Amino acid sequence: MDFDLSDDQRLLQDSLQKLLKDKYGFEQRKGYMTSEAGWSREVWAAYAELGLLAMPFAEEDGGLGYGAVETMIVMEQMGRALALEPFVSTVVMGGGFLRHGATAEQRAALVPQISEGKLLLAFAQTEPQSRFDLHDVATTARKDGDGWVIEGRKGVVVHGDTADQLVVTARVSGGRRDRDGIAVFLVPATAKGVTRRGFKTSDGQRAADITFDNVKVGAEAELKGGLSLVERVADETIAALSAEAIGCMEAAKDLTVDYLKTRKQFGRPIGSFQSLQHRAAEMMVCLEQARSMAMLAAMMASERDDAERRRNMRAVKIEIGRNARFVGQQTVQMHGGIAMTMEYAGGHYLKRLTVIENMLGDMDHHLAALSEEGGVFLAA
Repeated sequence: MDFDLSDDQRLLQDSLQKLLKDKYGFEQRKGYMTSEAGWSREVWAAYAELGLLAMPFAEEDGGLGYGAVETMIVMEQMGRALALEPFVSTVVMGGGFLRHGATAEQRAALVPQISEGKLLLAFAQTEPQSRFDLHDVATTARKDGDGWVIEGRKGVVVHGDTADQLVVTARVSGGRRDRDGIAVFLVPATAKGVTRRGFKTSDGQRAADITFDNVKVGAEAELKGGLSLVERVADETIAALSAEAIGCMEAAKDLTVDYLKTRKQFGRPIGSFQSLQHRAAEMMVCLEQARSMAMLAAMMASERDDAERRRNMRAVKIEIGRNARFVGQQTVQMHGGIAMTMEYAGGHYLKRLTVIENMLGDMDHHLAALSEEGGVFLAA
């Protein structure tokens, strides 16, 4: 199999590298974190100008028709820069729901707005009791004439504080943990009865706890696909997050190796000490193992066999989490106290890698699920 990038893919990679190098120095990033939105609208407009926000959508819907490999390229660069913008929330997750669950009319109305950077989406799924189970939904939607009335609470909705539209899972029938009876709705964030409480997450990103109190939406708000749609989008998001983790890990490894070459102890660089050389070598091994799994995720993202795709994505999540944890922890360990400060990038990479590990299920969750489903996974 040919893993070389095409000319167009290299151009995409180079263009984004140049943009992030110019707009995303570490000091600039700290400024974006303290802004009202918690990210840069100027950079978001630059993403739109580069075509990044239109990438995954079909050309007939106003997009560029790119696939998971291009998303992988973009997410790796964003991981290196520790980018704060809602690309995953709006383009990967929100875009996934539109591509797989929306009508042609809905896509025609919404995709151009996303491509131009004028519309932000967020996925409101997690609930206080649900942990990582996508089918654990207590929020309800009941019929009201031709439309629906939504009641419930969602927690830690990533970029939910600035989203214009919310993709909301709600139960229309069955018990709280039943796999059947789950529907997906597109709800305006400013709809009457929607209350948002924004906050900053441990990695510097923004999120919101959201309450839906007698929120009325029309019949056209429902996206088709139910839980199978949610799981498909979750798998595509795991592929994107895996690529972001690779970017974070590579940048953290480079930062650590440079530090080992320059920090001196006992009159010589600490990188000359054999034990630290061994740790740096292990970081490289972990990075390359994770990279191979991120490539697998990109290849499996479009797999039509739901069970096969899900098994592979669980394995990807386990390996990415295991290797990311080691690289992040070693980055902090080998830098010493400096890596624990907000003024140094090392600790920020660990924080982001930790959040990525826990998004859409941590290692323990996916290991248990693989065991229950009869899957086989052999950790390195």
